[in-house]
Amino acid sequence: MFDAVRNNKRIVQVFLVLITLPFAFFGVDSYVRNSSAGSDVAKIGETRISQQQFDQALREQQERLRSQMGGKIDPRLFDSPEARKAILNDLVDQRLLMIEATNRKMFASDDAVRGAVGAIESFKIDGKFSSERYESALRAQGMTPAGFEAQLRQDITLQQLAGGLGQSGILPRTVSERLLGLQMERREVMEYRLPVDSYLDKVKLSEDAAQKFYEQNIQQFDTPEQVRAEYVVLSMETIGAALAVGENEVKDWYERHKERYQQPEERRASHILIAAADKADKPKAKAKAEQLLKEVQKAPGSFADLARKNSQDPGSAAKGGDLGFFGRGMMVKPFEDAVFIQKVGEISALVESDFGFHIIQVTGIHAAKEKPFAEVKAEIQDELKKAGASRKFAEAAEAFSNMVYEQADSLKPVADKYKLAIRQSDWLGRLPVASNGPLANEKLLSALFSDDAIKSKRNTEAVEVASNTLVAARVFEHKPSARQPFASVRAGIESLLKRQEAQALARKEGETRLESLKKGEDKLAWGAAKTISRLDSRLIQPAALAPVFRLDAGKLPGYVGVEMPGIGYSLFKLSRVDAGEKLDAARRQAMISQLEKLAMQEDVQTYLAALRTRYKVEINKAVLESKDK
Repeated sequence: MFDAVRNNKRIVQVFLVLITLPFAFFGVDSYVRNSSAGSDVAKIGETRISQQQFDQALREQQERLRSQMGGKIDPRLFDSPEARKAILNDLVDQRLLMIEATNRKMFASDDAVRGAVGAIESFKIDGKFSSERYESALRAQGMTPAGFEAQLRQDITLQQLAGGLGQSGILPRTVSERLLGLQMERREVMEYRLPVDSYLDKVKLSEDAAQKFYEQNIQQFDTPEQVRAEYVVLSMETIGAALAVGENEVKDWYERHKERYQQPEERRASHILIAAADKADKPKAKAKAEQLLKEVQKAPGSFADLARKNSQDPGSAAKGGDLGFFGRGMMVKPFEDAVFIQKVGEISALVESDFGFHIIQVTGIHAAKEKPFAEVKAEIQDELKKAGASRKFAEAAEAFSNMVYEQADSLKPVADKYKLAIRQSDWLGRLPVASNGPLANEKLLSALFSDDAIKSKRNTEAVEVASNTLVAARVFEHKPSARQPFASVRAGIESLLKRQEAQALARKEGETRLESLKKGEDKLAWGAAKTISRLDSRLIQPAALAPVFRLDAGKLPGYVGVEMPGIGYSLFKLSRVDAGEKLDAARRQAMISQLEKLAMQEDVQTYLAALRTRYKVEINKAVLESKDK
């Protein structure tokens, strides 16, 4: 219980992670202003989402996924109308919430923003907020305090609106009980398979079947246009690697910012906690704590044993009440005040906090001290190098872009100036592929396949392929699109057609057998019985799950057929249905909580649908479907 107090201080940080949705791309007021730049992708009432805003949202999402997946992401994930529509829908929802929050005059206060900023650990030094660390961290991300705080303010505002709505949802008990019953229900099924391979010998293709397929689907047999390119990469990372930070510079920084390296006093303590369930239980808890205090005072050496036997803090009781070392601000105030006036070995009087009554023994003291230069030297060097790299990159980026454009017949001048390696790619197609590394960028590939790059052999423009990373490239080998001759693909076409015909035969026979089963003619050699539930359906194919659970449990046996494309056809016999295992209280509550969360999400989606109607959302479908966009 009490041992978790220090960890609970992280709740604010977790909250910040939860609200870090991609709400803030252009500052608070851009959500409620019209934007006339470029071709609008959507319109919400009088508010617009411009092409520029949509493109930035797309890049932000790519960066988030790239970061989550360790840099490995296939850009083709976003290269479809469906993917772009999903991102646009998110943007529209965010705009709707911001418009509604504005109309309701909801606004995060300055205190709320300051509190949220002050709770972020990466902005602290030795547990205390540092303005210099804050500004340095933001500079490294190309942000300003004003911009970051504006984003944070609207995140908090939107979280208030959406969170308040979600928390207002109520899942009726009868509904939750019914849903739990469906989740736990177990069904015993048997399967009879008609595999596609069993029908291949029965398929007879006409002599011209493959030729007809080839002619009717001729574009499928075109090999795509490809290029090989040479390219250079200018990044903040490469610039930083070339920077040297002298020891005198590091030492000077240390001397000028010594307040950052003060290590405050820490104390180690053990405690025995006697908790009170409520006000009525308080006198009883206090009496027990007083009795234990007398025992400890008589025999201080028994403190650990008494803590193990009596303390109601599950986090520390097993360790003899030991809480380890901690500094000021990490414990509740009454506890902290008592600890920081005691001497080592002293036993406190009873200390009352919101958690109950404590008996405290201080077991160690780390006096306040200054971190020596040697200990923080590497940290300072790294920070100075990052700050220097950020400045140098900002200075170099514009000159780099101008140079590859002005000296467009070669990458060598820019490579020599910035000491960059000229790399060569393998064959590239028009679509981004993760294995292409820095060239897996739609805008860069579009430039490489332009007439300017292929026919005129000119450098592409410098393209930002990731945060603080620019790439310029040029084509040195080109392979135009070509059509594969029929003779080279005939065997593959015939194999495909045979499997398609075999699949159709399996389906036809399966449907015939299903009709016989439904008439009571069950003569099949069924496979072994399998018990499945909606929570654990691993023993059958995913495609069969819904059909099997749609079967009427009141009419057994039940039969259903399911086509498995590319595999064949399966028949299922439902022979038994039972309620499943009985849930213990903890698991039952956990599942109800999950159901309530799903209900809350449904409430939010319903609310958003209502907002779309209220504010009249218009989507420019042509822009979404255009790959050039």
